[in-house]
Amino acid sequence: MKKILLFASGTGSNVENIIQYFKNHHDIFVVGVFTNNPHAKVLEKAKKYDVPTFIFNNEELSKGFVLDKIAELKPDLIVLAGFLWKMPEQIVAIYPNKIINIHPALLPKYGGKGMYGMNVHNAILGNKEKETGITIHYVNENYDEGEFIFQKKVNIEDCASADEIAAKINELEHKHFPEIIERLLDH
Repeated sequence: MKKILLFASGTGSNVENIIQYFKNHHDIFVVGVFTNNPHAKVLEKAKKYDVPTFIFNNEELSKGFVLDKIAELKPDLIVLAGFLWKMPEQIVAIYPNKIINIHPALLPKYGGKGMYGMNVHNAILGNKEKETGITIHYVNENYDEGEFIFQKKVNIEDCASADEIAAKINELEHKHFPEIIERLLDH
């Protein structure tokens, strides 16, 4: 069995989608959901599917406590699905090419610290971009700079608001993120 460990900070729509995608899979399953936000809606979504959760603070992340919890679960892949904190270098070093992230834009554009969620969509709208998309990439020690695994574009010329862009991006994320996770674990 291959094990996925999910990290999220917010509502967890990608987490729920990934859990649903793999819930009846013959050899891939979600072993847990880790969050830095004790009020995150992702906790309710994980509970609904009986997926164990773990809440941590910044000190626990940086001082090795989270690393110990990860080691206990022995994940084959760590998936950042709306996780807003930078992954510590010690975790990245121990799990090279085993941590992936999804970004709601076509990196390297609209990446880096503070570029997440609606911040990205508002910047794209403000710059009158004709297309955007998603990037799934390996996580390294810098925000959004890891090697690309997958990108998918979408035309947004018909979008009049950041919410309309977000809806198109959400659709791409939900379609492609679980498929890419499965492909990475099947190799």
